[in-house]
Amino acid sequence: MSTRNIVIAQIEQVGAEQNKMLRPLTDDLNLLDSGLDSLCFAILVARLEDKIGFDPFTVSDDVEFPVTLGDFVRAYENVPA
Repeated sequence: MSTRNIVIAQIEQVGAEQNKMLRPLTDDLNLLDSGLDSLCFAILVARLEDKIGFDPFTVSDDVEFPVTLGDFVRAYENVPA
């Protein structure tokens, strides 16, 4: 399964578990408009770290917080060296 598919599947799973109505998951979707709240994102990032093997938001001091879903996916696709 591709990194993109893992991220999308986890977003859908967290949204369902937290009873959130998700907007269509397109690359240009603003994360603030996704339907997920801060608890959902905390759960999501923890699960993705388990599944993918790293948290892109803690591996470097130079990481910018993603604005869109596409930015979020790319953060996980850019595996640290």
